[in-house]
Amino acid sequence: MVRDPFADEETPELTTVLDALDDEDCRDIVSVLDEPMTASEISEQSDVPLSTTYRKLELLTDSSLLYEGVEVRPDGQHASRYAVDFEEVVIALDEHREFAVDITHRARSPDQRLENLWSEVRKET
Repeated sequence: MVRDPFADEETPELTTVLDALDDEDCRDIVSVLDEPMTASEISEQSDVPLSTTYRKLELLTDSSLLYEGVEVRPDGQHASRYAVDFEEVVIALDEHREFAVDITHRARSPDQRLENLWSEVRKET
């Protein structure tokens, strides 16, 4: 479920973003993410069942609202960690009078850039 780090420039579909923002469980998840957490930690903090948490995390990452990184562990049992990935979401009319979404993303930390690189290496091996 790790998003392609090189696809961050792509804007998600408006309906995908609106679905995530309209979902109470998604909003609960975003509200507890003051630091990167695993799905289990998020589930526990937000009181959202773990199976539901996984579905909501997928929706939030597809919406470009959460960042999914990989925590590299010495034992080889790496874990996905999620963090809020936006500062602002703007919905406006474009030049064709159609709704468009623009998401202002947070700058990637050196650790997040390394996680992206590690994710790409894992895909190739």
